[in-house]
Amino acid sequence: MKSIPDKNILLFRSCLVSVEYPGVEASTKFVFDKLGIGYKISEKQTCCTGLGYYSDVFDQIDTTAIGARNFKIAKELDCPNLVMMCATCYAINKKSVKLLNKKDDLREHINRLFDENGLSHLKYEKDDLKPTENIFHVIDILYGKKDEMKNHIKYDLSDYTIATHHGCHYCKVHYEDTIGGVRDPNIMDEIIEECGCKTIGWYDHKRATCGTGFRQRYSNPELSFTATADKMNAIEDEDVDILVHLCPNCHIQFDRYQDLISKREGRKFKAIHLNIAQFIALAMGGDFDKVIGAKAHTVPIDSIITELKEVSK
Repeated sequence: MKSIPDKNILLFRSCLVSVEYPGVEASTKFVFDKLGIGYKISEKQTCCTGLGYYSDVFDQIDTTAIGARNFKIAKELDCPNLVMMCATCYAINKKSVKLLNKKDDLREHINRLFDENGLSHLKYEKDDLKPTENIFHVIDILYGKKDEMKNHIKYDLSDYTIATHHGCHYCKVHYEDTIGGVRDPNIMDEIIEECGCKTIGWYDHKRATCGTGFRQRYSNPELSFTATADKMNAIEDEDVDILVHLCPNCHIQFDRYQDLISKREGRKFKAIHLNIAQFIALAMGGDFDKVIGAKAHTVPIDSIITELKEVSK
């Protein structure tokens, strides 16, 4: 398994997390602090271009150039380990590092652009970063610390029926770097178990997409919501209370549109939706509003979690 850092981390901020579910960032910081993970945040860091890139607004050159800029910022902070709260940021930044290291013509072209615009200090040298040693998702860092989680658990969430959704951009873009398998992904299931809970494990459509498809949600909603309905029907068949995921786009698709799809399907879906960092933060005693960010959720968290039971010591 790849070496997982716990220091010199640039926690890469996500547009969708900040705008839609700020509790994901607050929860990530809360859990990292509990586990002694060393990280910084930079105001100079910019968007990875994910939404624009996958909607054909940004081309690969622009996206890679923006990545190169962010990578240099991380190096200057002595935080060469970039850790993403968003699976799209993870997929895009890892690809950008791979391209900058392998494609000499692309790297030289981007460095010329920097030179021409007075940004020579941002130039990327080959192998400045390595995709498997410096680019991570938050879930990777949490996995590296999973054995320590039980020491910080305050609340027992084991009475709830829990399922996981690992998402496409963590499991289906960089297969070789995915911890916990890609055919039956289980990295979140293993981490949740360290919090004193069991998930349902495999279920119908576990590996399927959330249905977002970026532009598909808007340009082809029938296809998009059909895929989402498949997932929601599957977890309702299993009587799931909490669906845990690791991508803000998946979070939006499930949480914001659950009532719409419930009406479309003529079936009441009850599950609430939590990012893995929110789930762990909740188990560790994070405040519902200040840490978990419960008020940002469309499906109320307290529609399922009506009270918290402390872990027996």
